[in-house]
Amino acid sequence: MDSLKDPANDRQVKTLKPPPHRPLAKNLMFPDKLKNKPDWKLLKDHLQKEGRVAKEELFKLVADCNKLLKNEGNVIYLQDPLTVVGDIHGQYYDLLKLLEPKVGGNPETTKYLFLGDFVDRGSYSIEVVILLYAIKINYPNTVYFLRGNHECRQLTAFFNFKDECLYKYDQETYEMLMDSFDLFPLSCIINSKFIAVHGGISPDLKSIEDLKKLDRYHEPPRSGLFCDILWSDPVDQDQGNLDGQWKGNEVRGCSWFFGNEASNKFLQRNNLISIIRAHEAQLDGYKMHRWNGGQDFPVVITIFSAPNYCDVYNNRGAVIKFENNTLNIQQFQYTPHPYLLPNFMDIFTWSIPFVAEKITEMLYNLIQAGDQGDDDEDINQEDIEHFKILTQQNKQFNKQQSTGSTGKSTEKLKNKLKFVATMMKMQKTLREQSESIMKLKGACPDKRLPKGILSAGKTAITDALADFNIAKTADIVNEKMPSQAQIPQQSVSIKKPSNTVQNKKK
Repeated sequence: MDSLKDPANDRQVKTLKPPPHRPLAKNLMFPDKLKNKPDWKLLKDHLQKEGRVAKEELFKLVADCNKLLKNEGNVIYLQDPLTVVGDIHGQYYDLLKLLEPKVGGNPETTKYLFLGDFVDRGSYSIEVVILLYAIKINYPNTVYFLRGNHECRQLTAFFNFKDECLYKYDQETYEMLMDSFDLFPLSCIINSKFIAVHGGISPDLKSIEDLKKLDRYHEPPRSGLFCDILWSDPVDQDQGNLDGQWKGNEVRGCSWFFGNEASNKFLQRNNLISIIRAHEAQLDGYKMHRWNGGQDFPVVITIFSAPNYCDVYNNRGAVIKFENNTLNIQQFQYTPHPYLLPNFMDIFTWSIPFVAEKITEMLYNLIQAGDQGDDDEDINQEDIEHFKILTQQNKQFNKQQSTGSTGKSTEKLKNKLKFVATMMKMQKTLREQSESIMKLKGACPDKRLPKGILSAGKTAITDALADFNIAKTADIVNEKMPSQAQIPQQSVSIKKPSNTVQNKKK
């Protein structure tokens, strides 16, 4: 697809190629030589250049993939060689790195299992979904998806995937993709010895048969087995100790923490050796929970495949590679991506702080004759006396006002000067620190800045951001399930296909 033209030859950054100026043509996306399958390699390069896919072609792509997803069971069975991928979270350019032969492996020759959380947090979730769906259609017997807790209406509306859909497409597209996520399988058995889920195990999970009996074709509930396999976490304790087998998961606002006792009972009961899951950011991209001792095989393995998560964590990404009954970890670093204004903001909205600052400055200069300076507390007494002289020149005003009222007018004027000076300082902070402020809002609950942060100035914003950047615990509030009041309308019920195979081995 041809790039945008530059007839005036005035493109400022000539080393950066312009994006394609039109969506990928249907005859290129679905060429006859591939028998109506998408050309995923061409699509990969097109999306890498920030190209788009037309809505009609996107709907066809998703519909074709849905036919495959519907016919997969709640539990799928896979044998190695196999690459297991954790959270991606809309980081398309890191996904491209992951799919390289030296990292995860070429999809043409590599079997893949993705553990969910394809969307949200990053700005390229649509591109992630499009590419992975295209690969799935081309290699239906070697590429598999599991559902993550972010593949739901609750979180995509709370975070940014819904906003991304509305920015790049529309509400209909968003709803269509949500219905598609309802079709994702829930778990996988690898080499008959490992169980893979997005989150973890549940008090309601006694055997693999319990997973097969679940009705997965709807929005995940806020409690129960379906919720737990998407939301639960292993306890963050070296020996995996808990007071009891389960503890309420206050970090997530739902589900449970599970430890060594609950894990070992489940694994022994089902003749398994380890639980493989995603769901949690890790500094090295993975974590081995060796609760039975350093020499024993890990009871739980966490894998996380989104390097430099949210552009601030500075973590590595990793994948698990199974081959000949051996398990290896392959780490990789993040890949730079094109810059987007925060929350898909357009240039006009982004420029509002600049305009507002100038308007406030004009207002300030109208009220104050002279430069008040940066200190909004210390009011120049000479300016006040100057205003008093100007006021006294108005004879009618002097006749109507007493000495006491003149004092009140001076106090009112002083308060006005303080107010406008404070507004100027806040507007200046908004303009100069706009990018940092947007990052801070994204890390704060409900996307609201801490009270008083603007009036405190640049230093307070920098300090707040530093706190968020150095510890993932500062972002932990965003790991909670949204409150009931924030849940969007539930999806239309999808009829479970009669030919679903629940116990099909791959």
